[in-house]
Amino acid sequence: MSDFVALLLTFGVTLHAFADDNQLYLSCRTDDADLSVAALERCVTAISQWMSANRLKLKMEKTEWLWTGTVSNLNRLPKSALQLKLGHDTIDVADAVRVLGVLVTPDLCLDKHVTAVSAKCFFQLRQLRRVRRSLDDESVATLVHAFVTSRIDYCNGLLADTVYKPCRLSRDYNVHTKYRSFAFGFFTLDVAMLL
Repeated sequence: MSDFVALLLTFGVTLHAFADDNQLYLSCRTDDADLSVAALERCVTAISQWMSANRLKLKMEKTEWLWTGTVSNLNRLPKSALQLKLGHDTIDVADAVRVLGVLVTPDLCLDKHVTAVSAKCFFQLRQLRRVRRSLDDESVATLVHAFVTSRIDYCNGLLADTVYKPCRLSRDYNVHTKYRSFAFGFFTLDVAMLL
């Protein structure tokens, strides 16, 4: 792994490595976007060669990339900086990428993430409603905590000190608690305390 990191450092790219995923970071000024894209293309090509030499394969279909910045800076990016050309493959810039389960958008706004979490929570609540009559209150509480509360709690530290129109997750959490108290006939204090 140290030779992999050394390879990345030669291109001025920062690495964030996970168990089965690597994320590369590169910062630049808007005027230098084309140079940064060229450096990133050379870097990913070198990574692909390094992986081949080590009997590994870079999955181009899973490779995605994203520019982040202010809206005005993103609008000033040249068209040539919106694609990566890696051998025979061309990868367009993504609208959002998933980083450890959190949807990150170019403006670093978490609206898409909040919308996705809300949709998943409501889906789980609808599924639980179908089997409610077959379960006792304790089992329902366990399932709600496992499938709904855990989704809301995951990475919610990212939402701390963010300015949201009324925060959709808080609103959905309120619906979740009302739904639970109405549909399931119980209410737990820990949910109320998290709001």
